[in-house]
Amino acid sequence: MQVKIEDLLLLVSKYDICNIDKIKKAYDYAADKHAHQLRESGEPYIIHPLSVAKILAELNADADTICAGLLHDVIEDTDATKDEIVAEFGESVAKLVMGVTNLTKMSFYDKKTIDNANLRKLILGMTKDVRIIIIKLADRLHNMMTLQYKKNLLKQQAKSIETMEIYVPMAQYLGLDNIKTELEDRSFMYLKPDNYKEILEKRNKMEKSTNLLKEEVILKIQKILNQENLEPNIKFRLKGIYSLFKCFLRYENVDDIHDLLSFIIILDNIDECYLSLRYIHENFKHIPKHLKDYIGQPKPNHYQALHTTVVGPDDKLIQMQLKTYIMDQMSQYGITVFWHEDIKNGTKIMQESLKTQYPILKTILEANKMANNNQEFVNLLKGELSEKIEVLTANGKIIEIAEGATPIDFAYKIHSEIGNNMAAAIVNGHYVDFNHKLKSGDRVRIITDNNASGPTEEWLLWSSTERAHKKIKEFLNKKKKGILIRERKEIND
Repeated sequence: MQVKIEDLLLLVSKYDICNIDKIKKAYDYAADKHAHQLRESGEPYIIHPLSVAKILAELNADADTICAGLLHDVIEDTDATKDEIVAEFGESVAKLVMGVTNLTKMSFYDKKTIDNANLRKLILGMTKDVRIIIIKLADRLHNMMTLQYKKNLLKQQAKSIETMEIYVPMAQYLGLDNIKTELEDRSFMYLKPDNYKEILEKRNKMEKSTNLLKEEVILKIQKILNQENLEPNIKFRLKGIYSLFKCFLRYENVDDIHDLLSFIIILDNIDECYLSLRYIHENFKHIPKHLKDYIGQPKPNHYQALHTTVVGPDDKLIQMQLKTYIMDQMSQYGITVFWHEDIKNGTKIMQESLKTQYPILKTILEANKMANNNQEFVNLLKGELSEKIEVLTANGKIIEIAEGATPIDFAYKIHSEIGNNMAAAIVNGHYVDFNHKLKSGDRVRIITDNNASGPTEEWLLWSSTERAHKKIKEFLNKKKKGILIRERKEIND
């Protein structure tokens, strides 16, 4: 169903009635500029920016962000100018529009070069204003929702690959779980259509077959907690299509998937979460290895909850996630939760939070500093955003690192000097070789020595991340040129 301007205004009026006129003005401007343009679906082009704006409004986005969503293509695709947008909507809206506008008028040699330049511009833009990447995620989500109208199969797949490599993990790092799931499911549909259809059918059957179990478990949890004067709000979640596909690759038997069926138990405060965990464990047999305390140790994207897997009816494994209302909001809206809490100051709080509390910002800035060109930046970024496992530092801090990583990758993830001076690695209390493959949940400690000989050519074979490879090569090049000896002598002196 096509979204209408009335739908958008109604949505915004629920949390920001004061800025309705400004948003309507932005819509009128965009509709006028795109008046004679059509999408590949044959629809009026304005449907796209309007849909992007609606996705943003569902995140409780501020008025400037929604206006920028409506205007995000006018400079690139029409005769509109930045000065015009500044005059009509203000400097803030204009900066956001420019942040998501491609560098199409620059003279590059090929499409890949300009794509890399555009991506670097976009990603660096978010370091100054996180709303830029949020607008882009909404833009990409609607494009993926209508990708069937792009008849070229190779273009569909290229768009899906880019979405999987960049935008899915970016949404995950910012805690935008709903957008992340939707993006990866739709990308999966174009990259592996047969697998997608097969998993979708299995998921639909699971949904029907678990209805009775779902009702039984919810009633039992409510009874258990009500007896202790606790009043939970309980929701049920079945894994997404792509998540299921990945599970089927790891597990031969569907009954072995410990988090296939999840019950989200929302409570009033943290004390109630821990108390409820105790009462649940008293009434259900739990699987100790799947007990995770993300309240005491939140994920890097600020996700918090207690996770436990228990044996439910018919010996089915079921996961229970215990969290407060605020934690549940954070799990749905991620960094944009601040818009829900304070629409007036939310954007400012979001940017400060990104700067001080989200590791993704540091990752982007380091990649930019390390990269000698746009291609290298994109390669480093993709490496940092690839599929992750969670390992722990010696003091218990969660570090997300690429699947297949070794202690070498871990050391360079912490700091290049730790990697260059690594003398030994301890995993779960035992010394391991440098080519040891880390697993999720491992506790890793790196022993350093300023007199260590440093990386060798073999380390390039024993590591898997772009970051480690680049730092090792830099070390080896300096060593060949004799620079390293002088630098180390200066440090020791």
